Formats: sequence, structure tokens, C-alpha cells
Amino acid sequence: MSTAELLKGAAELFPDEVVTQAHVRHLDLPAAAGRFALITLDNGLDHTKPTTFGPQSLANLSAALDQVEKEASEGTIVGVGVTGKPFIFAVGADLKGVELLKRHEDALAIGKGGHEVFKRLAALAVPTFAYYNGAAMGGGVEVGLHCRYRTVSAALPAFSLPEVFLGLVPGWGGCTLLPNLIGADRAVSVVIENSLNQNKQLKGAQVYELGIADAIFEGADFLEQSLIWTASVLKGELQVLRPEVDRGEAWDQAVARGRFIADSKVHGAAPAAYRALDIIAAAKDGDLQAGFDAEDQALADLIMGGELRSGIYAFNLVQRRAKRPAGAPDRALARPVTKVGVVGAGLMASQLALLFLRRLEVPVVLTDIDQERVDKGVSYVHGEIDKLLLKSRINQDKANRLKGLVSGVLDKAEGFADADFIIEAVFEEMGVKQQVFAEVEAVAPAHAILATNTSSLSVSEMASKLKNPERVVGFHFFNPVAILPLLEIVRGEQTDEASLATAFGVAKKLRKSAVLVKDAPAFVVNRILTRFMGEIQNVIDEGTPVAVAERAVEPLGLPMSPLVLLELVGPAIGLHVSETLHRAFPERFTVSGNLAAVVKAGKRGFYVYDSGQPELDPEVAALLKQGDVVLTEEQTRDRVLDAVAQEIGLMLDEGVVAEAQDIDLCLLTGAGWPFHLGGITPYLDREGVSERVNGKPFLAPGVASVPA
Repeated sequence: MSTAELLKGAAELFPDEVVTQAHVRHLDLPAAAGRFALITLDNGLDHTKPTTFGPQSLANLSAALDQVEKEASEGTIVGVGVTGKPFIFAVGADLKGVELLKRHEDALAIGKGGHEVFKRLAALAVPTFAYYNGAAMGGGVEVGLHCRYRTVSAALPAFSLPEVFLGLVPGWGGCTLLPNLIGADRAVSVVIENSLNQNKQLKGAQVYELGIADAIFEGADFLEQSLIWTASVLKGELQVLRPEVDRGEAWDQAVARGRFIADSKVHGAAPAAYRALDIIAAAKDGDLQAGFDAEDQALADLIMGGELRSGIYAFNLVQRRAKRPAGAPDRALARPVTKVGVVGAGLMASQLALLFLRRLEVPVVLTDIDQERVDKGVSYVHGEIDKLLLKSRINQDKANRLKGLVSGVLDKAEGFADADFIIEAVFEEMGVKQQVFAEVEAVAPAHAILATNTSSLSVSEMASKLKNPERVVGFHFFNPVAILPLLEIVRGEQTDEASLATAFGVAKKLRKSAVLVKDAPAFVVNRILTRFMGEIQNVIDEGTPVAVAERAVEPLGLPMSPLVLLELVGPAIGLHVSETLHRAFPERFTVSGNLAAVVKAGKRGFYVYDSGQPELDPEVAALLKQGDVVLTEEQTRDRVLDAVAQEIGLMLDEGVVAEAQDIDLCLLTGAGWPFHLGGITPYLDREGVSERVNGKPFLAPGVASVPA
């Protein structure tokens, strides 16, 4: 089947494609270097709608190549360049189309179609140039790899091959061409390490330093400078020298390093990284066509697998649902926030103060019980601003302005009399929080929102003794505050629409992914994690060795093992949340005597790291009292997953969130659960756990799986 027929068939499957045009224009290069054809990729929309490659877009690029191929063979042009619209080069395949594919042969056609079009750039009778003028990802990076030369803008903000992160491989040349260009080790960093490191992006300078681009120019006159450079290359005045690629032992070592990274991140639970590494390993002999064929096969297999569908589902949740939270009130009801108060000046309160200050750029005032604590809180914020200045993230004027906006006072009346939004981050104890809110209500203006950062206590109970309980809202951040995007916004029994709308408005300005949750014990993330961790702890308490219980959940590919997570959270906090949930749901949530003993002994966790690796602390081992029921890894995993599936089912029945999608969004953005799981519910559906426990799947067929 010809390329045109392949793409025509694929385009019929994807009628809603946002089509990219490939405009050809001709220009005379500087220094009389000759007539040049420049292809600009542009979907006709502004930079907020990046250029993508669906089947019709590839067909348009192919048609442009028909034209320049003819001109090149006739000798009327000396070279061909490819660039993008302002701020965007191209960001790869259109995933909305991939979601619709139901058959392996259709998925194979997408891989082959991209290869057949991009390969034509390398086959032209004249030299080809890619000018990475703006964001380039996936297929956008790959179309440039098929060119002979590349330049990059110093202003380029994001450059990556993110496919492995989503559950694919760079399948239009990335796995084959990149190691042959810059060596296997650097290619492994871009394809595997950066992808599995939360889809880390490269800046223009890094693209140049890695050897992906042959030259780098400032953003302001990037294309002009690139064309001057192109003229020098074509006239032979400038030779592009690239270091020889080491095809010996270094190549094999790079692939082994990639496998180690993949094992440490996904523990063999997700196939994409391993498929990419197999192709990189085989690319050592430089047989490009064999590499392209392997990419086609891997793409088709992965497109028809659950991991990619979960990855796209997760991507859509984070990109779309997070921006339009389910159940959020009309934005027009939100009140302006021109001053923020923070009750407490400990580490969490200080982190919150810094975040409000940086994102809202309004006065922020901290209070605490003594001057020393207040001073320490303000000084923490000042120190963090100095660090931003040192890293050139802000300039001196901005640093001075931000420092001028933060202050600390002992007297709440003085600090909060004109505040619009006041958040408390004090000790997690109901009586303490009720007292704080009573004191704040007495001095704050009538319209001010009173927010609590509680992780597990009832917002309704906290508000119950106030004159105006309708303005109290839960505003639960996750640690570290600056990094984790989730914000659980909790509606108390009496919270009114205006207060809730204001909370969502503030969350948006804070650049957080807000999810509306019901005022139920421990809300979403902490409730699921506590059930998850509680079942692990139960299995250990009953007699299963710690190492077996930890290894049992490795196939989920979680960011860290349960007991390492417990260490990060803090055993005392973990114990406190389990006690809260045990009071609410005694039949499902236990309080581990072993965990209580670890907390009582003042231990920071179960492990010591003397060898650099986590090993069970002998002092903790001596504290553990275990029964004689020893489970296998598989039995442990079944117990844990059954418990999680049951808890999620109950939470949905209780209306804690609107849909299963919100549970997944919370775990992705608040607990760092992997994209290849889609959060948790697609995984539970795929493994048959949902059906076994609840008698039905959480998601409809095709939502995070291949459509029927």
C-alpha cells in the first residue's frame, strides 16, 4: 500500500483532526548562496494550540515534499528547511487520533505513514535543515532528526521525546536516529531517563550541548541567523563536524544503564521503556530501516495495549479535567483576593505563604504564638526568594517587591483585619483548629474566606461553632507544596457557593489542580493511601516478612515503596491519619501496634541507609511483633488491591468525588502515581480486581482501554 493510501485510510478513522498545513515558500539565501525552499508547519491556531501530526497533516507534509523533491531534482533549489509557527515547532502525533484506533493494522499504518513521509527529507537530492524555533516534542523532534542539519533557538522552552512517559516509544525515528546521531548514552538520557523523570524537558542550550542541534541562535532573530548559517554550510565555508559515535562497549553499557533506570522506575510493570531500549540496542549496527521497522511494530503493539490507553487517559485528566474541575461553582461568584493571612509560621505554613506570595503577588501576613516563630517563618520566605534570585528565576526588583509584601505579626486583629483569604496550617487537632478559627472570625472582615489545610479532620465540625460557617472551606495541599500540583478543595456542610468559587479561583492562580471533594474522613488521597498502607501493615503484622510485603506492590511501578513513602510522610502523621480513619470506619481501617511502637520509639521510619540502600533498621526489627501467617507476594498484592478497590467503590457510592476520574486525577497529581497506571482505576479494571471486588469495572470500555 502506498503512503498516500495509508494516510487516506488513517484520516478516515480520525475525522476531527486539527490539521497542520505545510506551507512552502521560496527565498534567496544570504551571500548569494542560492534559492531555498522553506516549509513552515502551522495549524493556523495560536501558540496555545500546538502543531501536531495526524494523518491529514502528514499527507500535507508529503504533498509539500512532492513539490520540493521535484524542484531539488530539477536543480532549481539548493536546500530545504523545516520550521514552525511562532513559539512552536511541532509537538508530535495527535493523541486524540491514537485513542480512536481499534485494530493493530490501523496502528501499524500510523507508524509506517510517519516514517514514509519523514524519510523523504533524508532522501532529497539537496541538503535538508530543521530549524527548531520553538517547543518540539515527539514527532516534532523526529521530523528534524530526518534532516541532515539542525539549529535550535536559545529561547526554546521545551524539547523532549516524551513517548515512554505515556506508554509509547519514539516511533518515527527517535529510537533509531537519535543514538546514531549523539551516541547511545545521551539518547538513553533523552528517551528513557528524562521521560521517566516526570517527562523532563530540555531547553535550547541543552539540545545544542547534547549534539542534537549543530548550531544555536538567540530567539529574537533565530530564523534570520539560521539562514545565514545555512548559506555558509551550503557554500562550503562552514563544515559541520560531529564527534564519532562509540559503537563498542559504551553502547551496551548505555542500554544497561537504561534498563537499570527503567527497573528502578517501573519495575518491569510497563513495557514501553523496555521496547524502546531493545530498539536502541539493535540500532548499534546503524541499519536504519531495520530500526524503523522495529519502531513500527513496537508502536502498533503498544497502541493496542492497556498501558498507552491509561497513559493517554491520565494525560487528558491532567491537561483537561484538572483545568475544568467537576462540580466547581460558576467562576463569576468568586470574590477578589487582595491580601492573604496565614495562621502558623512552621514549615508547612511558611511554604504556603511563599506559594501565595509568588503566585498572587499580594500582601501575605503570617501569625504564630510567639515572635521567634513569626520571625523564623518570614525569614524562611525571604531565604527562598533569595534562592530564586540566585538561580536567576526572578530579578532583583521582583525579589525586593516580594520581600516587601510578606510580613509577620503576633496580633491577629492587626494582621487579618483587611485580609480576604485566611488559611490555617496549625497542629492537626480539632480543638486547636476550632479555637484558631474562633479567634480569626472575631477579627477578620465578614467576606473573608477561612480555609483549613487539614489532611483528615472534618471541615464541617471545624466550622460548626462559628457565626458564619458558610465561609469555611477545606484547602488541602500536598507536600512538597511547591511541587505536587493537587489541591483537594473540601466543601463543608454549610460552605456557600461564593466561598467555594473564591477557593477555586485562588487555586487556579496558584496553578494547582483543584478537585472538589466531599467532607468525608481523610478526603481522597490520604484515605486511599491509608487503606493501601494499612493493608501492607496488616500483612506485616500478621507475619509476612517486610521485604516480601514491600516487593508485592512493585509491579504497580509506584514512585516509591510503601514504607519509604511512610518515612516521607512521617510515621507519626501516618499513625494519626490511621487513627482518624479507624474511628470513622473501624471495620476497614486498623491501627497497627507495630507502627505505634515505631512512633513511640521516635523512629523516622523502618529503614536505615548505611549502605546507601534501604535496610530494615535492627532497632525497628526488634520492636516488631508478628504473627505466623506468611503470605506470598502475589497473595499480598491481591489483598492490597482488593482493599483499594473496595475503598474506591465505597468512596464513589458516598459521593466523595463526582467520578472515578477524580480519584485518578488525585492520585496522579497528589501522590505521584504513574501515568502508565492511569492513576489506579484503569489498572484495577485491567487486572480484573474491580470486577472481583465490586462486581463491575470503574470505567466504561474505551475510556482508558482499547475501544470495543
